[in-house]
Amino acid sequence: MALKDWTSLAKISCRIVRQTPVRLLWTFAWNFGWRNLWNMRAFEKRSAKGKKFFPAFVMISVTESCNLRCSGCWVSAGGRKTMSREQLDGIISSCKNEGSYFFGILGGEPLMYKGLIDIFRKHSDCYFQLFTNGTLLTDDIAMQLREVGNVTPLVSIEGLKDESDRRRGANEVYERSLRGIRACRKAGLIFGVAASICKGNFDELVSREHIERVAREGAAYLWYYIYRPVGANPNPEEALSKEQIRTLRQFLVDERCTAPVVLIDTYWDDKGVAMCPGATGMSHHIGPSGAIEFCPPLQMACEYINEKGSDTADLFKKSQLMADLRVMTAEQSRGCILMENPDRLARFLEEHGATDTTSRQTVLDEYHRMVHVPGHDMDNEAIPEKSAPYRWLKKNYFFGFGAYG
Repeated sequence: MALKDWTSLAKISCRIVRQTPVRLLWTFAWNFGWRNLWNMRAFEKRSAKGKKFFPAFVMISVTESCNLRCSGCWVSAGGRKTMSREQLDGIISSCKNEGSYFFGILGGEPLMYKGLIDIFRKHSDCYFQLFTNGTLLTDDIAMQLREVGNVTPLVSIEGLKDESDRRRGANEVYERSLRGIRACRKAGLIFGVAASICKGNFDELVSREHIERVAREGAAYLWYYIYRPVGANPNPEEALSKEQIRTLRQFLVDERCTAPVVLIDTYWDDKGVAMCPGATGMSHHIGPSGAIEFCPPLQMACEYINEKGSDTADLFKKSQLMADLRVMTAEQSRGCILMENPDRLARFLEEHGATDTTSRQTVLDEYHRMVHVPGHDMDNEAIPEKSAPYRWLKKNYFFGFGAYG
């Protein structure tokens, strides 16, 4: 089995090398690979020695604005909160001072944020993962991303033609996203495809056919999420059943050994035991309002960065809300507290005086109304990784850090 694992990874690597300019490969290897390696090691050492906290990497939602209206999305429909360029620049600079050079850039739709590519260009020593629906990813934008060289677009595909239109509240979304993917390939970018798995798209996307389809389009990786019924229009009936979550986990473990793309999840460690990235402290989030948040769908906070973003590191180190949330979520479950115990989360946020960070100002009521749905913690039914490369990566660079004792 191990030989197949490494053979599959070698084939993926060769394909990426053939379709990607050398300059982009070098930037990926240095900015993301080497810098991130040292950053993760530094994070582990801080955690082990009990030093002042700072996450391994930060996710940043730059705007609430979006050109789609997806069901189950936590972003305020029609919201206009947008981070200033000065704040965004300051956040990145503050994080770099802590040794962190990798950032997830989200929205809304981040390609609606003016000046974003200029920020990428200014921080050429960093690497950015751009979470996008792909509909605004034109040939011109893709070529600009090629020119800056330090961005990997992650294009969200929420189903094939009919399901994409249904989930995303617009027409021809699948075709428009595919055009964005093909623009990335034409520009020679290292890019991925994401999928938030719900009942409506399970059969279409949890399949070898979809994996091979993504590989044919030139993607380097395919990232599977589990649908979280949050926001003003949560649609909890679309949440996966416990059996479907187990099926998804088994599918990932089995297909990872021979898949023609790298299959990614952030829900289970190398032994198949569930975990929450926020509980480990590996990653936290900054919203469009400048709020220091636990994770993107948890939109309440006690701390907000200043106008220059220069106090970002200090806020992460001093935030009692973040520290207490890491402890509480780890004690409650190894899964997702938003899905499994939203009542406890709502009470906790009220007790800490956290405020709504969104335009709609209804988040706390939404949490009180949420129904409990299965999370990814499968209790004693853990399914260990089979793929030797992925098992090694998860064990050494992605999970643990003592969050669960």
